[in-house]
Amino acid sequence: MALAAFLAEQAQANAKKPHYPAKADRVIFLFMDGGPSAVDTFDPKPRLTKESGQPFKMKKERTQFNNDGNTLGSPWKTAQRGKSGLWVSDLFPHLAERADDLAVIRSMVSNFSEHTTANYFFHSGHGQQGRPSAGAWVNYGLGSESKDLPGFVVLGSGMIPPGGIDCFGSGFLPASYQGSLFKHGNQPVADLKPAGSQKAKLDLVRKMDQAAVQRLGGNDMVESAIANYELAAKMQTAVPDLYDLSKETKETHALYGLDDPKTQVFGSQCLIARRMMERGVRFVELLCQNLGHDRWDQHQNLKKGHEDNARAVDKPIAALLTDLKRKGLLDRTLVLWGGEFGRTPFAQGSDGRDHNPYGFSVWLAGGGTKGGVAYGATDEYGYHAVENKVQVHDLHATMLHLLGFDHTKLTFRFGGRDMRLTDVHGELVKGVLA
Repeated sequence: MALAAFLAEQAQANAKKPHYPAKADRVIFLFMDGGPSAVDTFDPKPRLTKESGQPFKMKKERTQFNNDGNTLGSPWKTAQRGKSGLWVSDLFPHLAERADDLAVIRSMVSNFSEHTTANYFFHSGHGQQGRPSAGAWVNYGLGSESKDLPGFVVLGSGMIPPGGIDCFGSGFLPASYQGSLFKHGNQPVADLKPAGSQKAKLDLVRKMDQAAVQRLGGNDMVESAIANYELAAKMQTAVPDLYDLSKETKETHALYGLDDPKTQVFGSQCLIARRMMERGVRFVELLCQNLGHDRWDQHQNLKKGHEDNARAVDKPIAALLTDLKRKGLLDRTLVLWGGEFGRTPFAQGSDGRDHNPYGFSVWLAGGGTKGGVAYGATDEYGYHAVENKVQVHDLHATMLHLLGFDHTKLTFRFGGRDMRLTDVHGELVKGVLA
């Protein structure tokens, strides 16, 4: 009986093997909703400072609002950090101390310049809703190591990106692989406290669902519902324990900034993400909070908006990297930071920046990546990627490679062909691989 119970638990955990030995087992995606400015963060351009306020001397692409102003130099200084000398802006004083862990890709490009389509593209490799997100593909490919938590979790901070929850959907993959949204606060998941009659209700629902499966044959909607009911019952115990941060030391609370209202929200999300990594969750995405500046989308008041957004995430993210490393988790955890596109090197109006999909920065850390490197380059103004251009499909292919998958072989039959996250595209970004 004990062996049968053990085997049942292992089957429910549903861990799978990748195509080849992996460098990483799990992913934390720090989604900077709205699009941070590369020239103000990780890709400094001295020419912008020199020509700030002058007419922009390159041909301008059509922008979202076509309210284009003069060249806009960065309000912040950028310096070389760590032993590697990686350039990091003063916007991130804490993250600058982790510069030697970062692999910055300065030559990202996107096919879309509008938030909703760009969000779908960045998450799923397709500019329309309805396709499986990267988190769903990872969950499908690797399965879950956790018996009582979802394999793909989205940690909300009170705001959902444009495009809605379809950014985290499973598309044509089975519904059980979609992202589970955990809200910020004391009640991350509804109905955590079981009612007295709950067991009898769940038993009845389970019998009805199983009868439907026997009558209708295999049915994703019904089978996913059964799996979700069973997982939900286990989460009633697992989630309160996961969110009980009183079990962490005072030093850890201070490290993540839980004692400061400016960093408490994202700090708690980062700490919970680390705890999820310890519990076997495969893919965790963290969302930014609403600070009154419309995310990182600073069409005006760039200085105040980017400073507030950076302050909210800088210390927590640095703490996350520090904590993962000291617990021996960073080597097997791939951390990805970035937004759906970047921002223009010329002003929108007088003190903002419009959307720029032609050249922007993201960074990776841990999970088989090099630390302290910058890959690719934009032009002298930080406008267009001009060296080692990286498409979103390339980023996805590289992520899957680090997780042990040949991105061309992780497929699912749908619509008459074998579909994949990278569609018919994708090349490895070898320059960031350790």
